[in-house]
Amino acid sequence: MKLATLIDVNKTDAQPDGTLVVVSHDGKRFISAGASQITLQSALEDWQLAEPVLRALAKALEDESFGQSLEGQTIAAPLPRAWQWLDGSAFASHGDLMDKVIGINPEKTDRPLMYQGVSDKFYGPTEDVVMASEELGIDFEGEFGIIVDAVPMGTCAEDAFKYIRLVVQINDWSLRALAGVEMKTGFGWVQAKPHCAMAPFAVTPDELGDAWKDGRVHLNLNVKRGEDLFGSPHGAPMGHGFHELVAHACATRNLVAGTVIGSGTVSNENFREIGSACIAERRGIEIVDEGAAKTPFMSFGENVRMEVVGENGEVIFGVLDQKVVCKN
Repeated sequence: MKLATLIDVNKTDAQPDGTLVVVSHDGKRFISAGASQITLQSALEDWQLAEPVLRALAKALEDESFGQSLEGQTIAAPLPRAWQWLDGSAFASHGDLMDKVIGINPEKTDRPLMYQGVSDKFYGPTEDVVMASEELGIDFEGEFGIIVDAVPMGTCAEDAFKYIRLVVQINDWSLRALAGVEMKTGFGWVQAKPHCAMAPFAVTPDELGDAWKDGRVHLNLNVKRGEDLFGSPHGAPMGHGFHELVAHACATRNLVAGTVIGSGTVSNENFREIGSACIAERRGIEIVDEGAAKTPFMSFGENVRMEVVGENGEVIFGVLDQKVVCKN
């Protein structure tokens, strides 16, 4: 099942959380989820009742004559704002390289890495991303993510699977000139982590078929900077699956329905061959191999495009295609 959130740009009183819709498997048609599940957040908070209704609508959309065309609709992030956004760093090849480049030597541990980021806004899939200055080292980070139901404190990893409601694709925008500075303080990121973006469709795990296993997305995340392919890393090598990230996050607190948890930058050990899902990783490779970074961070007016293609050629989460613009 695929879900999306539409925004009526012609309404001056349009709700900031948009209107929840169910989307056809091919991503071309939709039907309103109805008044009882007006937003994705409200559906998540009453998932036991909402899910059967939403699945019945998804089944109806299997008839190609049913539903309205998504063409011309303004699609927001599936969850335009969330109660909580927790981002991991579950790909060791990325984390190890970044530590080396930044010049920190963290204590090695089996504990998942995670920080809490800003969640009051997620950019929509084609929304311009506003940044203050090119001098801040504007970077994209392609990730997978999940949205959970309410999770009780102390839930173990194996039990955490049953609380994973939706899988999403995320661009975790970063400001690299500030990241190292904030990391070295010993506290977390604030200035270095502006608002993230989400691809248009949130999908239930079963929508991924065999590509969802071990709490991981076994698909390539294709990233293009402008017209050029930047990288195509695979989601399987996550050091900790999403179920383990959920267990880590809820160890000492309950998680509210609608909590978003990210994988961190998707990265593979053979990043020199397959490319990267962020600029910092490519620059890190250049520093290690050649002694200096050559690839520039993003400039105003540049685009980045991300998509995940399934085995049958369908774009699973829809296309995330954004331009960086200067703050007025």
